[in-house]
Parts: sequence; C-alpha cells; structure tokens
Amino acid sequence: MARRPAFGDEPNSRLATWSGRFALFALAVAILSIVILRSGLLEIVPALATFGASLVFAALAILFAFGSFVVIWRQGLGGLGYAFLGLFLGLALLAYPSYLAYRATKLPAIFDITTDTSNPPRFDVLARLRPRGRSDYPGQATAELQRKAYPDVAPLQLTVPAKLAYDTALAVATKRKWLLVDTRAPAPGRAGAIEAVARTPIMGFRDDVAIRVSAQGGDGSRIDVRSASRYGFHDFGGNASRIRALLEEIDEAASVAEKRAEQQSERDEKKAEKKRPTDKKGDKKR
Repeated sequence: MARRPAFGDEPNSRLATWSGRFALFALAVAILSIVILRSGLLEIVPALATFGASLVFAALAILFAFGSFVVIWRQGLGGLGYAFLGLFLGLALLAYPSYLAYRATKLPAIFDITTDTSNPPRFDVLARLRPRGRSDYPGQATAELQRKAYPDVAPLQLTVPAKLAYDTALAVATKRKWLLVDTRAPAPGRAGAIEAVARTPIMGFRDDVAIRVSAQGGDGSRIDVRSASRYGFHDFGGNASRIRALLEEIDEAASVAEKRAEQQSERDEKKAEKKRPTDKKGDKKR
C-alpha cells in the first residue's frame, strides 16, 4: 500500500522554484546596475540595459509565480514560499518603474526646467560635462509645456542683499551634497552664479543645476534656477520638484539669516549706545 506523502514532503513546483530564482537574479542584476550607474563604471546605455534586463526577469518571476499557484492548487505540490518570494520581489522591483511610467502619461516629455524661460541661467562650466547639443535651453515649445505643467515654478524674490542671498544658496547647495563645479559671487553689475551636479535618489542619474542671484533694487535680490537632466527626454517631474524644494529651502534659510542679521545689528547698536559718554545728568553728550 502506497504511503501518502506527509505535509511538507510534497515535491516543489518547478514553476515556483524558478519564480524564486528569477526574482533573486533580478534583484542581484538591479543592484549591480545601480552600482554601475552611481559609480560611473560604464556608460549610461549599457547600465540602463542591465537594469532593463532585471525588470524582464522580475516580470518572469511574477508570471511564474501565478502559474505555480495554479499548479500547487491543482496538484498539491510544494514550493509556495518560492512562489510568494518571486511574486513579492518581482512586484517590488517593478513598482518604481511602473510609477514613473504612470507619471510619464501625466507630465510633458521635457527635461530642462527653469524659473526664467525668457533668459534662463546659463551652463558655462557644466556645458563641458553635458552631451553635445544639450547645453542650450530647448526653446519656446519647452517653455510653453513647462508653463502648463508647472505654473508654480517661478523666480524667488528676497528682501536681503544679493551677497547674503548668494551665500544662502551656496550653503543650501552644499548641504544637499551637490558637486559644485563653479561658484561666482555677485559683484557690481554682475549676477552671482552657482553651477552644480545633483544626483537622483535611487539610480544616481546626474542632473545639472545652475543658480543665478541678481540684485534687485537697494537691498533686494532675485534667485533664478535651471535644472536639466543630462540624459533622456523625460524627467518625470524631477527637475521641477528639485527647483521647488531648493527655492523653499533657500527662502527659509534667507529668512533666518535676515533675522539673525537684524538681531546682530540691534546688539551692535546697544553696545555702541552703552559706549557713548554721558554727562552728570545722564544726557548723552553731543
């Protein structure tokens, strides 16, 4: 009489086993591609091809997982853990690219965003690092698409001198750990300029940022920013988000710096007041 297999002794579904293997391999390939991109070991095209291969294996892992669920249910085979592993890792690897694909359907295919579309900050030093033909602003068509998609991307007007605004912007860029490639403080008749390289959070793509600080009136200043992807024709809203976050942080830091300057000025006035000689009646000598 044949003995019925005990629980846990059932042979594993081959589909489930391969689902888990595909998922683990996809994870390893994805990590490898990210390391390659962030370290610059290879050009962006082969690195992206490697990442694309990981997504193919992730999709296969999901497909095999669903197939294994059917086989396990019908034939009573084991391997459910492998199937869930393949399903979980596959979905996790495809989640972010799927999110970007969704954003691509909602946002225009542009890669160069600026607060001043009529006179955007220039890439001078950064022009040597960007691919040929991607240093100049794309033009009016891009400006129109930007105005419709990101109407809130606008210059930052500050009530602090240009030098203080420049120092604040430089401190914020440094705090964000951007690679500073050129810094020029504002001078009479010349705007201040900061050129830096930012990295995207996960893949580490290099995006180029130019900040222009112009004097406005007596003690005011204006900050314009340009952020452009170095590769690709769709930034999925990343450059606009970077500009918004940067200007908000500069605005907050400038307000704090302005208050500190006012407080220091008040303390200096009080010290000077105390140092002035007084007569016997307590009136200050003129």
